[in-house]
Amino acid sequence: MTVKKTFVYLALFCLFLLIAGCDRAPRGAQIDSPAPDFTLVDLQGKTWTLAETKGKVVFLHFWATWCPSCRDELAPIQRLYAQLPREQFITLTVLYSDDPNLAQSMLAQIGANFPVAVDPDGKAARDYGLTGVPETYIIDRQGVLRQKLVGAIHWDSPGARQMLGQYLTGKNNS
Repeated sequence: MTVKKTFVYLALFCLFLLIAGCDRAPRGAQIDSPAPDFTLVDLQGKTWTLAETKGKVVFLHFWATWCPSCRDELAPIQRLYAQLPREQFITLTVLYSDDPNLAQSMLAQIGANFPVAVDPDGKAARDYGLTGVPETYIIDRQGVLRQKLVGAIHWDSPGARQMLGQYLTGKNNS
């Protein structure tokens, strides 16, 4: 086979891959669209569904004990949970691909008592398009996904508190 023929076949193959990939729908939850509903059970046995949180801002945070930056976020998340009004703000963390017993032990060591749900089959993670941990989703009072924050966040920082405060006051709901 000549070099020219090889190049033509290679170019056609690349074009085929490009066209095949362009037809794919976006994976996971989309910003400014309704957040996917979920049903998760927390470590205390309480069942959580997104539908039941309408009218409240939801802080949905995926994490794992084996993730160093996730562990660093636990104390600041506990402070959020303790300081923000629960009648307006739901803090729900989701343990991702991890042992619930390890999570309970780790949380007990730092005195954390925020809700930790388990996603045993990974359905919520898939529905939200989780790319790794830590990853946080902010859902407004109408159930619309407003923020997807990938990576560790300094939840005690003025910027993070201001962003969450805007959702609580309704100033950031588009």
